Amino acid sequence: MSDVLERLAQVLEARKEADPETSYVASLHAKGLNKILEKVGEECTETLLAAKDAELSGETRDVIYETADLWFHSMVMLSRLGLGPNDVIEELGRRFDLSGLEEKASREQ
Repeated sequence: MSDVLERLAQVLEARKEADPETSYVASLHAKGLNKILEKVGEECTETLLAAKDAELSGETRDVIYETADLWFHSMVMLSRLGLGPNDVIEELGRRFDLSGLEEKASREQ
């Protein structure tokens, strides 16, 4: 599973320097962090709406599609900040032996 994320991270890193006229990722970077964050927010909203629809209809194709878009744009954001999927995976691993309540309490200190 993480192999796909790592391969995508490599492609995103390479496309940072591509021509914004021919690369969607390069065009996002050329527009700056605020544009990337706008896309993350847009995809987040679309994912939420798809999840609500999926709960009512039982059809999950759109929630998977929108979640893929959200992950993609989140990875563009991470790349912009010099981070990658391994940073997130490591943080998830760190939390693995914590209860959700303990983890949340540790952030509030």
